[in-house]
Amino acid sequence: MNPRVRFAPSPTGLLHIGGVRTALFNWLFARHEGGEFLLRIENTDTSREVEESVDQIQRSLRWLGLDWDGEVEFQLDGLERHREAAQKLLAEGHAYEDEGAIRFRMPDEGATVWEDAIKGTISYPNEKLEDLVLLRSDGRPTYNLAAAVDDADSRITHVIRGEDHVPNTPKQIHILEALGRELPVYAHVPNVFGTDGRKLSKRHGAVSVEEFRAEGYVAPALMNYLALLGWSYDDRTTVMSRDELVERFGLERVGSSPATFDYEKLMWLNGVHLRELPAEVYAETLVAYLAEAGFDGDEETIRASAPLVQTKIATLAEYPSFAGFLFRRVAPPHELLDGAGDLLARAREALAGVEPFTAAVIEEALRALAEELELKPRQAFGPIRAAVTGSRISPGLFESLELLGREESLARLDAAIAVAA
Repeated sequence: MNPRVRFAPSPTGLLHIGGVRTALFNWLFARHEGGEFLLRIENTDTSREVEESVDQIQRSLRWLGLDWDGEVEFQLDGLERHREAAQKLLAEGHAYEDEGAIRFRMPDEGATVWEDAIKGTISYPNEKLEDLVLLRSDGRPTYNLAAAVDDADSRITHVIRGEDHVPNTPKQIHILEALGRELPVYAHVPNVFGTDGRKLSKRHGAVSVEEFRAEGYVAPALMNYLALLGWSYDDRTTVMSRDELVERFGLERVGSSPATFDYEKLMWLNGVHLRELPAEVYAETLVAYLAEAGFDGDEETIRASAPLVQTKIATLAEYPSFAGFLFRRVAPPHELLDGAGDLLARAREALAGVEPFTAAVIEEALRALAEELELKPRQAFGPIRAAVTGSRISPGLFESLELLGREESLARLDAAIAVAA
């Protein structure tokens, strides 16, 4: 039987990156094994449900590339099945009534033991298991009843979830055994911590897919990085595509120790993925991101500048600060122009005569000027770069001047000469 797994988040806010990592592990396992990946919204606690969260969960998974099989399931849709299960347990003596609610009789002695596909043998003392409520007095099911019944009814073969669910597993095992249902394989993935060893939260930075998306990370890089949080293919392979992850993933290489979320490593990996994109795909990705971010710049210039920034920036969000000078004048700090008035005037004179005004011809003219002035290229080009871009760091100087055009380039040099004089 091909495996069936599910991702079952609660609609209580933005989908946390730790939950997304769990969804990814489920999806990779299903796709690697030729199985099915289901999406179930666990909305038993209606007071906490946020409608926007349901949409956000689906948007986040789609953007990341995690497609699910079949329609989205909602736990409340199985309300009658949950009630029937509770009544069956009550009728057969596995449960009892308590102030209008139905409680399950948990064993008091011994231990509940199962073979976890990630953590190995787990023995949970039964003395820690309280007689849990199955149905509240208003007839609504609790999480442990609904999750167990839905997993059985959906024929889930593997329950892959965060290790914070370990205390729920013995409860669900006893419920399923009392119902005479087959147990799935349980696999509890490690928690995700910040570099300070504490559970990942807002104090560390972005913690939802939408935040990472807004900060200019691309889905293939985020998927790649999340896969490495607790799993590895070998001791040296880091950069992997979606197809490579599907081909290589297996639960046997998921570790049991907490994973550390390193934002710097994610940024590095994002830069790698951006640089590996074909030029036309990079340009499309950049244009789409900037439009979504509300960046005010013409598409033609953005596309023309894409090759200049592709190898320079690690996230798409860096584009406005790195290449924003192409769309507006940026006044350079005075210290970058101090004493450079004569050099800038000579550069203006050289550029005024360049024909055609293309990067190759511009480079030839400015290198000739540097040689004539007996300056190293860095000494000559630094003040010119600052004059036209407003910074000492920018895309290629000659290509930037071409994109700005002769008229705008000369105007910026005139303004800089006035300041430097």
